[in-house]
This record gives sequence, structure tokens and C-alpha cells, in this order.
Amino acid sequence: MNLDAISIPDAIALMNAQDAIAVAAVAAEHEAIAEAIELIVAALRAGGRLLYFGAGTSGRLGVLDAAECVPTFRTDPSMIQGIIAGGEQAMFRSQEGAEDNADAGAAMVDEKQVGPDDVVMGIAAGGTTPFVHGALRRAAERRAKTIFLSCVQRVENEPAVDVVIRPLTGPEVITGSTRLKAGAATKLVLNTLSTLAMVQLGKVYENLMVDLRASNNKLKDRARRIIATVTGLPLDRCVELLDRADGHVKAAIVMHARTVDATRAKQILDEARGNLRSAMRSANFVGSALRTGSSLPENMVRDADPT
Repeated sequence: MNLDAISIPDAIALMNAQDAIAVAAVAAEHEAIAEAIELIVAALRAGGRLLYFGAGTSGRLGVLDAAECVPTFRTDPSMIQGIIAGGEQAMFRSQEGAEDNADAGAAMVDEKQVGPDDVVMGIAAGGTTPFVHGALRRAAERRAKTIFLSCVQRVENEPAVDVVIRPLTGPEVITGSTRLKAGAATKLVLNTLSTLAMVQLGKVYENLMVDLRASNNKLKDRARRIIATVTGLPLDRCVELLDRADGHVKAAIVMHARTVDATRAKQILDEARGNLRSAMRSANFVGSALRTGSSLPENMVRDADPT
């Protein structure tokens, strides 16, 4: 209550302590998060999609998570999508009234032609957003799987869904400002859902983003170092492999492991459903220095850049 009167260091300590509550609240929901991941993986393997629906901060976080999957995991932009109440303009300027329209949420589900192979996840930190409720109810009518993420106890008229994820973050430092702890918890949940779904789909080997889209100089450099880490080859050889594989990291690694050209490497990956470990296994490829315990030359050290 005295936030406006305490010192800046004390206010920072207060916010840090409250943020820790968000982390613990997410940890308490690990069973529900695991159920949601299983639904998502099954849908994506069947050719379906994951669609996030939200308003305000919740909607923006869904759009952000969907957008970041494309360069990180080489996903098709249609595979994971974020839909925010008020449309694209709401990403940059708040459209407060848009969240109150349940029919708009239902209409967006229809517009996206949601079906039984899809998963619709509604994100509503405060639990009551009509736009999200409308989307979830319409998605269920169209026989899609449904997930609801809320940071409060069950509210009246909450839609029936397949999985509820409910990290209870409690009152905010600024009363009612769910962009704070609830927003932090939402980001953590979405990170976990999309990342571990992609791991299950074979888009990660060890803890390396082997399906990244090398779309800029930083990512091209990271791609070369990933190949070096897995194969033990010098970087100049990795550059050559990556070029021959048309920037496809997994194909480059399989080309080396199986002594094949890029076309055949991609066929092998298709046969292994994109799983690099399986694609290399039949070649008795030893794999990453991380698993063998050997060390790499300095120029092949793993990318420690968190960005």
C-alpha cells in the first residue's frame, strides 16, 4: 500500500519477491502443463495447429510466442498462431473494448476454420475475458481440443475445456495490473508449452536448436557452431556443409553422419519424422561431444549467447 512512498531499491526488492511467486505458481501446475503439451504434440503431429486466443497482455504474449517459433524451430507460420482481440493494431495500441466481444472470439475461430485436429488455447489472466470464452466455446463446438490458461480461481461461466492451467499468482504489486506477475507466469507457461512441444517433435537435439531458421548473420553463425558441436568438425567444414544443405542444420549433420548428399539427407530425416537422433542412429554415429564427454577446440565452443 505504500509503494509510492518507499525507496527505489526497496520497491525493486518488493517486485523481485513478487515475481518469484509467479515462478512457484507455474511450478505447481506442472501436471496440467504436461497434459497440455501432450494435446499439442498430438495435434501438430496430425497436421493440426495450435492457436492462442487472448486480449491485452495475454493476447500479445500469445502472438509473441507464436512468432518466435518460426525462426527458432523452423515451423511453418500457420502451425502456431496468436490471435489478439482487436486485431493486429491491438499489438501496438490497447483496444480495451475488443476483449468484451464473445462473438468476435467465436467468429475468429470460424475464420481460422478450426477443426478436430487443432488445439485452441484461451489465455485470460483474470479469467473472465469474453473474447477468450467465446473462442473456446466455439472451438469446442467445432471439436477442437481446448486449453484455458488463467491466473485466478475458477470464475462464473468459465467455459468447459480439455485442460485448465491455473497458476495462482495472487494480488499484483499494482492492484489489478495483470501485466506483472500474471503476465510473467503466462510467459513462462507459453515458453514451456511451445518449447517442449517442439522438443517432442524432434526440433531439438540434445539442447541444441537444430531446426532453427538461419535467417540472419547471427543465426547463420549459430547454425555453423551447432553443426560443429554435434559433428566435431572444424568450422570451415561446417560452413561448407551448411551451404550444401541450403541452410538446413539437421540435413547438414545427417549429410556428414551418413555420408550422403543433401537430397538423401532430407529423405532420411523425413523417414525419421524429423528426429535427428533417429536419423543418425542407423549410421552408428557417435554424435555430440556433450554426450561423449570429449572436449571441443575453442572455436567450436557451444553458443552461450542467451539472445
